[in-house]
This record gives sequence, C-alpha cells and structure tokens, in this order.
Amino acid sequence: MTYPSDLTDDQWNMLEPVFNAPGKRFRKHADDLRAVVDAMLYIAQTGCQWRYLPQPFGPWTRVWSQFRRWSRNGTWAQALTVLHAAARESDGRAERTPSMVVIDTHLARGASNGGFTFHDRGGPYGRTKGAKRIVAVDVTGLPVGALVVPASTHENRASELMLDHLAQQGVTDRLDLVLVDRGVTAGAARTLGRHHDVEVRRVGWDDKQPTFRPIRHAWRVEVAHGRLGRSRRLAKSFENTTTSATGWLQVACIATTLRHLSRARVHRDVQAHAA
Repeated sequence: MTYPSDLTDDQWNMLEPVFNAPGKRFRKHADDLRAVVDAMLYIAQTGCQWRYLPQPFGPWTRVWSQFRRWSRNGTWAQALTVLHAAARESDGRAERTPSMVVIDTHLARGASNGGFTFHDRGGPYGRTKGAKRIVAVDVTGLPVGALVVPASTHENRASELMLDHLAQQGVTDRLDLVLVDRGVTAGAARTLGRHHDVEVRRVGWDDKQPTFRPIRHAWRVEVAHGRLGRSRRLAKSFENTTTSATGWLQVACIATTLRHLSRARVHRDVQAHAA
C-alpha cells in the first residue's frame, strides 16, 4: 500500500546517499531504509502517533529508533541542504547556494503531554508556553535551515543559532544579506554581521497598522511557516527535547521541498509535451 507522502524513485535516488552513507567497517542499515523514511514523512504529514503507525511501514520501534539517530547526528539537516540545492537548480537559479536568506521565528504551543524538558514561557508578555521554531528561507521561499529552541529564547540568540547552523551546513559561501525582523536589536545585528561577514538588515514597518502589509522578500518566510503548519505533527510541540522537535521541523521542511520539486517536474513535463 502506498501513501501520497511516499518518496518517488527519483527522490529516493537523490536522498539515498545521505541516509545510507557507508560505514567504516560494515553496512549500516537494513534493506527497509526507504520504508523507514516514508514512515517518517507519513507521521510528519498526518500527525500519527508512533504506536498507530500502519503495519506496511514495519515495526514502529524500528522507525522511532532511526528517527532519534538521524535527529542527533544531523542527517535531517544534511538531507534538507541537498534538497534545497536541487530545488534551486530545478528553478533555474545560477548557484546552488543562496546569497540572501530571511530568518524568522514562530511560537508553537506545547502539548500537555510533551515538552516538559525544554518548554517554557515566551512571546509577548511571556504568555505562550511552548517552543520557538526558527526557519531560514532564500528568495525562492524554500527552507534552507530549521531549528527549535525554548520559547523564551531571545530573537538575538535565535538568529545567531541559525547563522551558525547555516555555516555548519556549508550554505553561507555566497551569503551577503540576512533579513531579520525588529525583534533583533540593532547592536546584535551589527555583531552578527561582523562575526559572519554578512549584512544583517532589520526590516519592519515603523507605523502600526491593523492590516497585513508584506515586506519585500521578508514575507516569504511567513509563507514558509504557514506551509510547515500544515504538517499535523507540528500542530503543537509534542516533543520532549529540542533535538526531537528540530528533527520533526526539518522533516516537514524536507516534505515541503519534495512537493516543490514534484510540482516543478510536472510543470517541465507539461511544457515539454506542449512544445
């Protein structure tokens, strides 16, 4: 039985080198690795609990243990980097890495049965108890990096963590401009810019208006947060650690990028058929 969230053959051929990297002494994974990845994409999209995972995916304990391992060793972040580069190439971008990124955060309420090890109060007046999701997108609007921290984490620290993460992933070689919102202080923006050798620009409206007014380029990260919110595993912060929460956010980013690649391929096929 197949599900809409399952990987296609082309997508698996692209991601298999990341998930099935050879070990130093012996083969690392069993033959069911593709089904394990499909199971994680299924859980991210449907919000299915581990013990309710459909039988075709195999034992839920097998999927759970592999998810924990990949969340801890950065495999999800590496897979997102590979997919983002492929998406830029598919969109006709000249380079595989961006020259501009937009960083923004989103507060997610913590569930009553999860997050007790890192959930705390944050947001306006400290009213939201949960987690803060940090996402960075490029000009295409596709996520290039994703992290989760406690809700009380200041925007200055959140932006710093994201820039450090992008540098670790090797996507800052061409980076010249970083857009952040006014939650980041001017002094912190200058410090981050000097440390990473980029321009960190604070954007936002000086006057308050009751209607939404998009800011050039910056609105793309808001759209990205909205798309990620469609993954039901992210409806609330159900996780007990920031590592697990970051893993699920990155899985949702991977699913968003995979859908973008599928639509781009269909569009190219239609154009080729029309020609």
